[in-house]
Amino acid sequence: QLQLVESGGGLVQPGGSLRLSCVLSGSILRDYEMNWYRQAPGKQRELVATIQTDGTASYADSVKGRFTISRVNARNTVYLQMNNLRPVDTAVYLCGARYSELDINFFGQGTQVTVSS
Repeated sequence: QLQLVESGGGLVQPGGSLRLSCVLSGSILRDYEMNWYRQAPGKQRELVATIQTDGTASYADSVKGRFTISRVNARNTVYLQMNNLRPVDTAVYLCGARYSELDINFFGQGTQVTVSS
C-alpha cells in the first residue's frame, strides 16, 4: 500500500527558509507525478508545486521564484525548498502522488509550516 510521509516543517521567521521532504513507500516514485499542496485554516487546499515524471516543474504564482520542487527517484523522495518565507505561507503542507495513467491520487498527512516573528 502506497504511503507518503512528510517532514521538515516548523516555525520560521519571515524571510527564512525550510526544506520539506516527502518519502514514498509501497511503490516506486519514478512512476508518479508528485505534488506539494498547502491548506491554511479556513481556506481551500492549494496546489503549490508539481514535478512530472520527466522532472518538469511548475509552480503557483504565489510561490514562483521562492520555492523549488525536486525529486530523487533513487531515494523515493520529493523535496520542497522554500526560501524567503512570508506569514501568508503559513499552512499545513501535504505531499501528493498522482498515477496519471489511472488518474489516482494519494496524499500524506501533512507537516505544519508556521512563518511568524
